[in-house]
Amino acid sequence: MLNQANIKPSELSKLIKEAALKLGFEACGIAEAAELVEDAALAESWLAKGFQGEMTYMERNKDKRYDPRLLVEQTQSIVSVLYNYFPGEQLPASNNFKISKYAYGKDYHKLIRDKLNELLAFVETHTGKLEQARAFTDSAPILDRAWAQKSNLGFIGKNTCLIHPEKGSFFFIGHLFLPVKLVAEKEEISAYCGSCRRCIDACPTGALVAPHELDARKCIAYLTVEHRSDLPQKLRPAFDDWIFGCDICQDVCPWNRFSKPHKEPLFMLSNELKKMRKSDWEELDKSKFNELFKGSAVKRTKFDGLKRNIEFLKNK
Repeated sequence: MLNQANIKPSELSKLIKEAALKLGFEACGIAEAAELVEDAALAESWLAKGFQGEMTYMERNKDKRYDPRLLVEQTQSIVSVLYNYFPGEQLPASNNFKISKYAYGKDYHKLIRDKLNELLAFVETHTGKLEQARAFTDSAPILDRAWAQKSNLGFIGKNTCLIHPEKGSFFFIGHLFLPVKLVAEKEEISAYCGSCRRCIDACPTGALVAPHELDARKCIAYLTVEHRSDLPQKLRPAFDDWIFGCDICQDVCPWNRFSKPHKEPLFMLSNELKKMRKSDWEELDKSKFNELFKGSAVKRTKFDGLKRNIEFLKNK
């Protein structure tokens, strides 16, 4: 039984948001757990077009993806948070390959999950032990951006990224699923892309086939990380030296003029990574790969995947 006799939902909601900011999250919002009817329809349309490519996991557990109460029983409220990863220092551009900013440092999953569990522990000091509560960060069938949007943390841009109108889009998203009644945000942030189409025009492979619609099969970020088959030769000239991920649609977004460098030591560029140049990447062996990317998100593509990406661009 929850021990909430001494605290109102409004007060607990306020305290959760304050605690999240103290833990280093950039923003925190709350939504009522419910079925995502409109978002489910959009997701189904996207899947029907085959835009998921080889990400077959997007086709599984769809009922749980669209209704969080089926993923974690008794969920009443979803607390969403943003964690900044915009770097103050970027990889040297001269004679070099490119890696997405989110992969510069250590893998974000454990860091954010640990902080979310700290936030959960804080909640439990007011509620008692919550056996049904769960912390998630890109680790379960959840429509992350939809819940962040419903929690008033931003709007979905034409590049399909969540954009905070005061902070930009270089954020990781995390959630707490809580069996507790909290006060949900009254309204969502309006979409502010207007007539801008910089992201669509800048995408070198045409992956943004329409506003808010991404064909992953053409997306450099998907192809260099999630795609396991051979890379499409017809897109090779457009890769522009990206070997893990791609930031183009975010880099050109006007809202990212508000991005400020993160203060997370674990996300900082290592000296070893800063020293790498094209010749070093081309000579990369498994031992060096493990040294460079110990505890890194780059491990997702594995050594063979990164070598495939490098060879694909070598001497292009």
